[in-house]
Amino acid sequence: MINKDLSIDFLGVHFENPFCLSSSPVDNCYEMCAKAFDEGWGGVVFKTIGPAHFEVDEVSPRFDELTKEGTPFVGFKNMEQIAEHSLQENLDDLKKLKKNYPQKIVIASIMGTNAQDWEDLAGLVTEAGADMIEMNLSCPQMTSHEMGSDVGTNPDLVQKYCEAVKRGSDLPMMAKMTPNITDMIPAVKASLAGGADGIATINTVKSIANVDLDKKVCLPIVNGKSSISGFSGKAVKPIALRFIQQLRAAAGLEQLAISGIGGIETWEDAVEFILLGSTTLQVTTAVMQYGYRIVEDMKNGLMHYMEEQGVDHLKDLVGLANKNIIPAEDLDRDYKVYPKIDWDKCIGCGRCFISCFDGAHQAITWDEKSRRPSVDYSKCIGCQLCNLVCPVGAISTGKIEMKPGRKGDPSKVDIESVRLTH
Repeated sequence: MINKDLSIDFLGVHFENPFCLSSSPVDNCYEMCAKAFDEGWGGVVFKTIGPAHFEVDEVSPRFDELTKEGTPFVGFKNMEQIAEHSLQENLDDLKKLKKNYPQKIVIASIMGTNAQDWEDLAGLVTEAGADMIEMNLSCPQMTSHEMGSDVGTNPDLVQKYCEAVKRGSDLPMMAKMTPNITDMIPAVKASLAGGADGIATINTVKSIANVDLDKKVCLPIVNGKSSISGFSGKAVKPIALRFIQQLRAAAGLEQLAISGIGGIETWEDAVEFILLGSTTLQVTTAVMQYGYRIVEDMKNGLMHYMEEQGVDHLKDLVGLANKNIIPAEDLDRDYKVYPKIDWDKCIGCGRCFISCFDGAHQAITWDEKSRRPSVDYSKCIGCQLCNLVCPVGAISTGKIEMKPGRKGDPSKVDIESVRLTH
């Protein structure tokens, strides 16, 4: 059995492993967090605590899912707001968690409506024994425009509220950023100017997942109506990774400390976030599907990956992929790689032919009698769409040729099969 040390330091705080529950329905009370700790999670970001004067009034129902070809939970729509328990109940739960799980990391997520709220909440969660603070500047379904993503898109307010939190506490603090913005960098730099020590990202993406075709209302339906709200799950992973890469590639942010969030369901997802610069990882939607125990699968997979890579310390993986993602104009455009068909695997379904003819460059021909495709190299541009749609992995990357008039040695081109392996 492989047993690797998964511990890592983030903002000066030592985590036994990088896996944390994100601030959400999965950790809104002591009992839930305690069970998660017992299952092996390294930390929890306790569901966002608001000021005593803000009354949380939720709708019912409040969730929806996006499916594809019978697969549930490709994405998940959530209309829930911050913690519905009283401020004092939440503070009591924080105290109890730290008392009973002193080696685990308890992160207090807070959200105010003004600078004084932020300062006061920071002081209260510090007194309650929290190890860190996460500022929720990004919830997309708040009923007040003084809270959530409306604040996170305003760099001036971001800096102002970060300064308020630092007045109220000396704990390490990360600002949770919204993806509902074209460029996250100005808001991130504003948070750092205000005293934030690191960043958590992404929060959920504003969305409408489905529309009831008979009632003409998006889901979930609340007494005949609905609203735009946050989208999470596997479908947002590409968006999360894009933002994280852009932050780590920005001038002055190359070593930015990031807690990665957004569609982490497997150990492979976890590794991707780490390689792109995340030190800790936050999970919600996967827990809502599979329960807290999913952390064991992710930890085991991560340890096996470390063993395969010859890595003893998790920190040595952080950010290794950042340098390999470059501007589109800098990519090598001198060659193309053709597809290769494995006739022993091909089942003659014709999907490659249809996809190429209707969606690419008509470079695959089809023999009706033998039910076999073949590649017309005079038309093929090497896009590899056929490779991706093949249901049995019968198509892979094949020969590489330099484009006419281009110089280079095809044998030295560094390329692997583009077919996904996970």
